[in-house]
Amino acid sequence: MIKENFVELYENSFKNNWDLPALSDYSEKKTLHYKDLAKEIARIHILLEAAQIKKGDKIALIGKNNIPWCVTYLAVVTYGAVIVPILQDFHTDSVQHIINHSDSVLLFTSNQIWDAIDEDSTPAIRGAFSINNLDFKCLYQQKSESLSNIVATLDDKMNTKYPDGYTIEDIKYAKVDNSELVLINYTSGTTGFSKGVMLTANNLAGNVTHSHKLELLFRGQNIVSFLPLAHAYGCAFEFLYALSTGAHVTLLGKAPSPKILSEAFAEIKPNLIISVPLVIEKIYKKSILPQIEKPAIKMALKIPIIRDQIYAKIRKGLMEGLGGNFTEVIIGGAAFNSEVEAFLYKIKFPFTVGYGMTECAPLISYAHNYDFVPTSCGKPLEGIMEVRIDSPDPQNVVGEIQVRGENVMIGYYKNEDATKATFTEDGWLKTGDLGTLGKDNRLYIRGRSKTMLLGPNGQNIFPEEIEARLNNMPFVLECLVVERNGKLVALAHPDFEAMDAAHVDHDMLPAIMEENRQSLNKMLASYEQISAIQIFPSEFEKTPKKSIKRYLYEN
Repeated sequence: MIKENFVELYENSFKNNWDLPALSDYSEKKTLHYKDLAKEIARIHILLEAAQIKKGDKIALIGKNNIPWCVTYLAVVTYGAVIVPILQDFHTDSVQHIINHSDSVLLFTSNQIWDAIDEDSTPAIRGAFSINNLDFKCLYQQKSESLSNIVATLDDKMNTKYPDGYTIEDIKYAKVDNSELVLINYTSGTTGFSKGVMLTANNLAGNVTHSHKLELLFRGQNIVSFLPLAHAYGCAFEFLYALSTGAHVTLLGKAPSPKILSEAFAEIKPNLIISVPLVIEKIYKKSILPQIEKPAIKMALKIPIIRDQIYAKIRKGLMEGLGGNFTEVIIGGAAFNSEVEAFLYKIKFPFTVGYGMTECAPLISYAHNYDFVPTSCGKPLEGIMEVRIDSPDPQNVVGEIQVRGENVMIGYYKNEDATKATFTEDGWLKTGDLGTLGKDNRLYIRGRSKTMLLGPNGQNIFPEEIEARLNNMPFVLECLVVERNGKLVALAHPDFEAMDAAHVDHDMLPAIMEENRQSLNKMLASYEQISAIQIFPSEFEKTPKKSIKRYLYEN
């Protein structure tokens, strides 16, 4: 058990950082200081108490990253209830299913999302509240409830309870033992089925307190939150960890295109950047690759002294484009393109790749950028997480990655069969990922056990590795490698924008993709050869963390 109590981390942070800025909405230019955040949490506590919410009750939360979302999350867990964050990208049917499956009794959501929900399909919901603004307008209440009146009188109730105003001494949160359930996080559904991951205060405390030891952020520093906070990765590090240190979190609140991110980073100059691979890969493909593919630059890169100067210039430009004030970029949430990783390492860009999963809230392994080894994803968190490989030779023979430790979930909500299937008989969590563990205890991931294909003579084929190469070829925006009638076929969605910019006729696509196929096969083993590239006209459907939903395209 982690010695620091999870809820007390925020009691202490709010008190110690009372006058510092805590949360800002980038779009609305609105900021809450820690004292304001604590006061808003107290208002929601009054609402929950008046609504007769009991300790352990489930409260659903869905909407874009904004200040009311953050206030609601923190208010629920510090009250002693269980938060059920739902990714806003989920289909309405999935949202309604999760609300019902989680036994949620209240819902905090945006007006737009509520309009799409059929209230008759969520009969257990006693009331719904808007997170469009901090007034938390009541959107719905059952006939027997008086929730709209409670919301209308919240300010009066605050004045009555705190006649001298809300002060540091008034921060007194529920006693929540680290062993207690505080969060049910529904997975992104890359395999088509979303399960409710039950996470305790201890699981969250494990991630937050280990990050303290890593000293990634310090009091008063800045971070831009652009990953979905309803997902474990963004929530743990851009939100929970940041606020526990006294950092200032700016919520982007819009899709993180390279242009929007560049503008936000230039203004805010974050001290730490948490990212998924797709964001960094886009920047590489759009901004860096065109530079280094120029014939003159290719020639210059063969001369060591000039090569170092070119790399230094690219590194400086990339760092300035990300605000120029960060210590490192942490990349996680999905597999990172090996070519992009190798190039960033070559130019000495300060980045690292971590590994985790929702079931571990999420962190499993990590190494600082100065200790990062290419193709690895760090070492298991010392004193917190253990990793083993289900293989006769863990260093050389790929096997399933299995983990145990402080961050591991207690199971899937109301799904004993899935919980039992996910753990080994001796209590290790089966991640479903394949990899090896080096002599120095570094973890190397090869792919997902569910996506691994078998070659004609039983060879292991990892489609992600082939896709990483094809994704960097001309006019390929994204791709999938699947098996069709015993042969490997690549589905490729073209980069139409790049083609138009280069004045390439779309009728040339079949010839371009055939040339890509031939170039790709020269890099692959005989059993990995791609028989055809099929042009896929539209982007692949993805999860909120931008992983392609493979199961939709495998047949």
